[in-house]
Amino acid sequence: MLGLLFTAFKKKRSLEETVLKIQQGDNSLRNDTIESFKPFIAKTVSSVCKRYIYESDDEFSIGMIAFNEAIEKYSPEKGRSLLAFAETLVKRRVIDYLRSQSKQKEILLDLTLNDDNDQSQIYIDNENSINEYEMQKESERRKEEIQLYISHLEDFGLSFEDLVENSPKHADARKGAIMIAKLLMEDDELKEILFTKKRLPVKQLEGKVEVSRKTIERNRKYIIAVAIIINGDFLYLNDYIKGAIDE
Repeated sequence: MLGLLFTAFKKKRSLEETVLKIQQGDNSLRNDTIESFKPFIAKTVSSVCKRYIYESDDEFSIGMIAFNEAIEKYSPEKGRSLLAFAETLVKRRVIDYLRSQSKQKEILLDLTLNDDNDQSQIYIDNENSINEYEMQKESERRKEEIQLYISHLEDFGLSFEDLVENSPKHADARKGAIMIAKLLMEDDELKEILFTKKRLPVKQLEGKVEVSRKTIERNRKYIIAVAIIINGDFLYLNDYIKGAIDE
């Protein structure tokens, strides 16, 4: 078992060393590396297109370019292996390419329905594959964002359960709390107090808003939670804030 782990480690290290040499300008090694990973590229592209991909296919060329891009952009400090990074990038580039082609979807379907139903089905399968992949990736990004958000909440001794229990029940109250959080993030001094001392500067806020100290205290946890979202620039959670304001 230890021997297998050591071998895997050596392979990983060797590949990382190869990429480093390529990034330093060894183009001959670049070509050899890309050539040796053609099966990996073809398999990755095929998983998106839901059909076998030949080297003569445009999608394969897109995959080759994306793999080369992955070599250029790869950094071991980010904690991901080259192949994991390359797989994500290849899939993304192929999807972008298929999307660009999908602008002609209606024309393609009109032509293929009359001549070859199999071809039209392939195109529809490709479109479905893109949608499924995007939904999966979006779900993963949402989960990652929520996990990151939870870790920020924990810095303040808060949890998701606290937000459920302490979220203002009325829309007007939620809007008011969100506006206080925005004001808090726009004031550098108050913002520093919040994130360095991990507490809401209630006394200072009281002199800047038109609500009572009691109201600020009652919504303290919710205001902090919203301020974290604004400060962290959370893509999906920011949609929640917009939705609460538009209610």
